[in-house]
Amino acid sequence: MSTDGPTVDEGVREMLRLMPRLVARAKRMPVPERLRAFALTPRHLSLLALLLYDESATVKRLAEQLQLAPTTVSLMVGDLSRQDILRRREDEHDRRRTIVSIADAHRPAIEDWLGAGAAAWRTAFEPLSPAERKLVINALLTYERETMALTRQPD
Repeated sequence: MSTDGPTVDEGVREMLRLMPRLVARAKRMPVPERLRAFALTPRHLSLLALLLYDESATVKRLAEQLQLAPTTVSLMVGDLSRQDILRRREDEHDRRRTIVSIADAHRPAIEDWLGAGAAAWRTAFEPLSPAERKLVINALLTYERETMALTRQPD
């Protein structure tokens, strides 16, 4: 390894060791008892994590952040609202818009569960420059895109 960092092959080798550990640790985060009956999917977790971090958002904003169709997010929000996990309210300034937030009754359990991940990313990102953060994020997005291309099923 050079003083500037690993070669491409050294970096690949390190990531091949690291990624399974990261995935295994994420899977070991137990779902809080009061949320187990809700059958939450990874998409629900991403939505809840965004709402935990941002407090509230419109369906349109959530769709943009999750890179999903607004109708998909609207269905997810509707499902979670019917289960009283999320709270929906009209935007005071534009009644056509709906503001979504985590219901107060479930916020502590969701904070305990998903808040640790946000704190870990904050610890990882704080010492980095904005350009370095962008580099890490872009590398992970590229990895995601490339692995998705490998796993696509032929039509």
